[in-house]
Amino acid sequence: MNWSEFFAMKGYGLYVWGSYGMAMLVFIIEIAMVRHRRTLIVQRLRQMRDAASNV
Repeated sequence: MNWSEFFAMKGYGLYVWGSYGMAMLVFIIEIAMVRHRRTLIVQRLRQMRDAASNV
């Protein structure tokens, strides 16, 4: 078995590798969204803390 046969997977390679690619893309987007959401929450908490300390 050579590499081209491995990646072709008897004709199903496009579906298999496409599925892996889509899953990886979804994981990357999810991680980016969670990090962005965390940043927004931390900023909001800091604003609330600063507003409370100014009272």
